[in-house]
Amino acid sequence: MKNRKKKACHQLISITLFSTFLTPYSVTATPPRTPDKTVNCEILVVGGGLSGVATAYEGLLAGRTVCLTEITDWLGGQISSQGTSALDERPTQRAKQFYSRGYLELRNRIERKYGKLNPGDCWVSDSCFLPRDAHIIMTQMLKDAEKKGKGKLQWFPNTVIKDLQISSDGKIINNAIAIQHQPVKGTPPLNTDTLSQVIADAYSYQNSSRLNKSIINFLPKQSQNKPVKWYIIDTSETGEIIALADVPYRLGIDALSYLEPSSSSTTNDPYCTQGFTYTFAMEATKEPQQQTMPPFYLQYSPYFSYELKRLANFDLVFTYRRIWSPQKGELTTFNGVKFTAPTPGDISMQNWTWGNDYRPGTAQDNLVYTRQQLENSGQLKPGGWQGGLRTETLRKAEEKAFSYFYWLYGGTTDSQLGEGVKQPQTNIRFLTGLDSPMGTVHGLSKYPYIREGRRIIGRPSWGQPTGFTIWEVDISRRNYNDEYYRQTLPANMYRSLKATLAGLEATSVIRGQVPPEKAIRRSRSTIYPDAVGIGHYAIDFHPCMANSPVEAPGNTERAGERRGAGQSYPFQIALRAMIPQKIDNLLVGGKSIATSHIAAAAYRVHSFEWSAGAAAGTVAAFALKQEIAPYQLVDNLPKQEPQLQNLKRLLEENGNPTAFPDTSIFNQNWDDWR
Repeated sequence: MKNRKKKACHQLISITLFSTFLTPYSVTATPPRTPDKTVNCEILVVGGGLSGVATAYEGLLAGRTVCLTEITDWLGGQISSQGTSALDERPTQRAKQFYSRGYLELRNRIERKYGKLNPGDCWVSDSCFLPRDAHIIMTQMLKDAEKKGKGKLQWFPNTVIKDLQISSDGKIINNAIAIQHQPVKGTPPLNTDTLSQVIADAYSYQNSSRLNKSIINFLPKQSQNKPVKWYIIDTSETGEIIALADVPYRLGIDALSYLEPSSSSTTNDPYCTQGFTYTFAMEATKEPQQQTMPPFYLQYSPYFSYELKRLANFDLVFTYRRIWSPQKGELTTFNGVKFTAPTPGDISMQNWTWGNDYRPGTAQDNLVYTRQQLENSGQLKPGGWQGGLRTETLRKAEEKAFSYFYWLYGGTTDSQLGEGVKQPQTNIRFLTGLDSPMGTVHGLSKYPYIREGRRIIGRPSWGQPTGFTIWEVDISRRNYNDEYYRQTLPANMYRSLKATLAGLEATSVIRGQVPPEKAIRRSRSTIYPDAVGIGHYAIDFHPCMANSPVEAPGNTERAGERRGAGQSYPFQIALRAMIPQKIDNLLVGGKSIATSHIAAAAYRVHSFEWSAGAAAGTVAAFALKQEIAPYQLVDNLPKQEPQLQNLKRLLEENGNPTAFPDTSIFNQNWDDWR
């Protein structure tokens, strides 16, 4: 750690370096080159985040050949390349240690690495740690799984998928073309530039003045007379493969309905997704530091705030996600929150809604392009894929993150709490360098923390003829008897809502035998016969802003977006939520499974991502062994599916729970789960 600190830059990046970031390297689009090499896989995992690592982990333990691609050079996504190395967990699940086996192994290895689970002594979580170490730990986990399961791992960092070749009937991905990049000799190393400055180059077949490219053709491992020879698992952060394959998906807000009764809109709005965040690390110092105001600071300064009076304390914010604390400070309390005060050498990771969150919500600035935007920009044409993100929005989010640090350091304004609340805090420095916690010369995370991307629409299923989705009402603890719902929802919609929540009384409510207001709601989440994983977290919103640009003075959050926020019951991951329409050898893990906008706000945290990945890896390996496509495991539901039961039994035997204890339609009381 001392060596890292010596190499860390002790001042905010200079104006000269900032201006360098604003001049992108020259890139010219060209047709694809002949692949430089061909790689055979049984399971191709696209995206090396937590869900991707979990997918690979289970695939390797099952003895399969796994190819794993990642746009950055770190494994772990949220807890490494995205910098959010503070595990989001619920107290009851944590107390019972009721997690997937790989997630438990991850937590155990973190504890062994530091001699304790929480080396940052943060108060948001039971475990805050250094992002670089998360990458190292997960790299070793995959090596150990490879050895134990006798599988084969082929790891491709700095690699993106550029093209897919799909069969003439549109049902099978036959091969995937990828681009792996490395710096041109004599140019700065990777992670010198911010993502916005390299992303277009990374998706171009042509070598540039900055990057040399290697073109890789991923193909299924040779197999005789088998209907499906490989599986592609989309565990990317924004659902890149589902967009590139052009399967049905949603983005942003779902229209108000009895399934999504807290929706802020009566129509779908694909532009309002949850905010995304470039995290960074800063160190507490003994002496005041000299920092240079970024040239764009005044553009973003009207946005920043401590948000709430109960949070308006710098030490509280610093320690909230403190990821390293070599010396324990004095126990302190602010508005009922207890924490140990920062001491020199402490390192804090920042991930703050009214700070470095960037929250676009209009067609002019949305980050994740809609299908129409992709089509209009040519990204759905052969060779046209550029990652599906708005580069300008990435750049502005980077500027805003740099500006937020300067606000913490020298700011005296607060957009939500007014004057006199924010005071300068000069005993901090912005950590930069390849050996710094974020592993970048510029100091920001290698990739932003993405809370919400594209979400597939599952295949038509009983009860959901237009496509399977996990909705708000499937998980929320909300009291829908309150006046808002009774007055706002049309009578028929409200009756349908209450019938959906009534559990064993549902039929009586539908028939009018029980008035909606008299129905006793079930106290649990929806139970799925095809559950293959679990999760538990609050429905936690970082809403989009009402107007563009995000940082405009006086801008507000989209009205009604926080209405759906609140506690949830422990929930399940249905296999139908992981199977897209149209393509039979594509599975989805991570945040792109079939959830609604509101449900997605809970289905996005660390342990869920792992559980979804563990399910995807197990399903793919099982399907290969049984020579059956995943959709065939669920296509006869609600009738008995013997192979589905075999799969669920395998998951449970492997230590990957598919249900919480006492899950049953007759168990109506889950109130003890917090």
